[in-house]
Amino acid sequence: MNHTTKSRGIELGLFRCQVCGELNDQQLSHCSRCHSAIHPRNYRSLQNSWALLITAAILLFPANIYPITTLTKSGVVTHETIFSGILRLVHADLMPIAVIVFTASILVPWLKVIGLAFYLSAISFNMPISRKKLTIGFHIIEWIGRWSMLDLFVISLSVALVSMGQLLDAQPAPAATAFALVIFFTQLAAKTLDTRLLWDQLDKHDDTP
Repeated sequence: MNHTTKSRGIELGLFRCQVCGELNDQQLSHCSRCHSAIHPRNYRSLQNSWALLITAAILLFPANIYPITTLTKSGVVTHETIFSGILRLVHADLMPIAVIVFTASILVPWLKVIGLAFYLSAISFNMPISRKKLTIGFHIIEWIGRWSMLDLFVISLSVALVSMGQLLDAQPAPAATAFALVIFFTQLAAKTLDTRLLWDQLDKHDDTP
């Protein structure tokens, strides 16, 4: 356990540049490679991540309640929410697509918000949880975030598939903006957080089985 503690960069007087990843001596104020300012830990990042995540969580409600698309078909205007779009797919016997839309547009965003809230809580309240497992889970959430814009594409594509008319015009509705902002703020919340805080806060907890 002592070997693990001594091998940490902060114990060896080394700070990692958050921009280019270069290891720098703690006496330097700027990175020797990219000349960006370096800090031992960015404690403000925790507060910033919480603010971004709370904003994303609030926006989830209008994203799911308000219409996400406005369809004009043969002169008739209809408004589709995420839920009504999924129900339309189910009624059209397109269950596989309905499952994809549900996963991409409802399940994944909520899981991202809940997951990030869990990790931020682990740091804020020093929860006795394995830091290795938390770090792996955090990187999984970051990886999922790279594919988040697929959600809007899937919704647009699936609505077009179930519209059976020759004259069809689809326009984004207010919920589309809210949904896009949810994706943006959750990604930003994950990127803003200095993950080294996770290891520092939980360093005293043993990760061995």
